[in-house]
Amino acid sequence: MAVRPVVQHPDPALRVDCMAVTDIDDNLRALAADMLDTMYDAQGRGLAAPQVGMTPRMFVMDVGWKQGKSVPRIFINPEVTWASAGRQVYQEACLSISGQSRRIARPAQVALRWLDSAGQRQEGQFAGAEAVIVQHEIDHLDGILMIDHPAVISDEPG
Repeated sequence: MAVRPVVQHPDPALRVDCMAVTDIDDNLRALAADMLDTMYDAQGRGLAAPQVGMTPRMFVMDVGWKQGKSVPRIFINPEVTWASAGRQVYQEACLSISGQSRRIARPAQVALRWLDSAGQRQEGQFAGAEAVIVQHEIDHLDGILMIDHPAVISDEPG
């Protein structure tokens, strides 16, 4: 498809609360394909619609592609249905905030419900890097950036 420019902070497009998708059509699937191409080109593992200046409630993710285990995924209207009490600290980076990273404490596991690109309801549980990435991307859909989270200084999850 196509590589799109990644919106950079402090662009106000990154602070938009994304709209729920009501119609999954070829235009939305083309946007998802562009987002995957953009994510790979930028060497990322996740990318949300606001990061390419769009407002549908959608993100893409491929956690293992850098290790040769590519599994591209599209999440439309994702919602967290459960989060563990246990937390993990992870050094996060963001394609929209070049040159910065931050240690952030997030739930170690989350369960999500979403639609895939065929409009089928999906559910899944995520742990480790996958849990961090889905939470980071859902934050983007709500206009929240990693710099809005407090940085963790110690090795304790907080």
